[in-house]
Amino acid sequence: MAEYNAYQAAANEKVAQQRIKLLDEFVEKFPQSTLLPYAYDLYYRTYNELRNYPKVVEYADKVLALGDKIEITARLQAISTRTLAFQFAYNERDPNAREQATKGLAAAREGIKLIGELAKPENVTPEQFEQGKKQALAFFHHAAGFAALSLKDHSTAIAEFGKAIENNSSDPVTYFRIGVAYLSKEPAQHLDGFWSLARSVALKGPGEAQVRDYLRRQLQAYQRIACETEREKQFNQLLTLAAGTPNRPPDYRIPNAEDIRAAANAAENFVAALRGGGEHGQLVWLASCGSEFPEFGVKVIEVASGNDSVILRVFGGGTPEEIEAATTANMEFKVEGQPEARRVQKDDFVRIAGTLTDYSPDPFLLHWTKGRVNPEDIPEEQAAPGKRPGKRPGKRPPRR
Repeated sequence: MAEYNAYQAAANEKVAQQRIKLLDEFVEKFPQSTLLPYAYDLYYRTYNELRNYPKVVEYADKVLALGDKIEITARLQAISTRTLAFQFAYNERDPNAREQATKGLAAAREGIKLIGELAKPENVTPEQFEQGKKQALAFFHHAAGFAALSLKDHSTAIAEFGKAIENNSSDPVTYFRIGVAYLSKEPAQHLDGFWSLARSVALKGPGEAQVRDYLRRQLQAYQRIACETEREKQFNQLLTLAAGTPNRPPDYRIPNAEDIRAAANAAENFVAALRGGGEHGQLVWLASCGSEFPEFGVKVIEVASGNDSVILRVFGGGTPEEIEAATTANMEFKVEGQPEARRVQKDDFVRIAGTLTDYSPDPFLLHWTKGRVNPEDIPEEQAAPGKRPGKRPGKRPPRR
């Protein structure tokens, strides 16, 4: 009776910290008690209430070590609580991290096994029972994936997270973690990783803003393009597509840095490549957009002055003969901080540098900012009456 009363005193204690103290006293006084399974059960529940997750894992494992001596529903409850606590308690810097992750993976797989052995209770319908099993399987497969990811076993993590998604396709955290696994694998499965991260963003889970930033960084590392407009365009397109379906279409592609560089190197004339359009033209555009171009020769077609800038519509990018014969602009430069560029006139040939930012395919026109005309090609300021006028630039295409 003293043993029973000591356990009941702990079980009935409302204050969690005091309950732990009473349990410690009970175990110390009655180390062989047949009530120990109940004490261990109460321990892990109390530590879970206190959010002391390492202790939750410790005492849930004591319950699970009893095996078939504990009924299956109690084992499932212990393993569920232990599995969730492990994800909160795990610290990759812990010297025992690998051992803990290995045990976490084994526990999650034991949970999957027990779900398969669970009999349907009499008070639920077959549909309710199957739905409950799906939710439990999604939980345990996710936990197994988390443990495998912690062990850097990326193939196993991908397989386990994939099974979790089969049972619950609306969990943003699972999509985030499988995305990380895809991108961490050697070699990385970039497209599947990007799609999974985008799917996580679309489902608006916890930390959505951080997942967005992570996806942006991964895309930029994959493509290494300078054009912010194009980066955002591809990013937003990916988010829109992933919001519509959990599975990446087989034909969905995002060009990588090697594809982009190879296309740029193969293009003898980037203007002609852009005019040609198609996949090659798009790759050349990704390589060119946002880049600063050194001086090259153009023919001035039109000059328009604003309050703080000069707009030069020019023709460039062709052979000297094409440039000389041109009558329609294929480029527009915004020149700022160089007001003397207003003195450039129609049909002048000048050398100009700038940053390529956008283009219109029809009619074809490249848009440049940060334009800078070579000062040697700008006419001198008009002389006062009675004085000799300044020199005009040459009337032939400058060297490219």
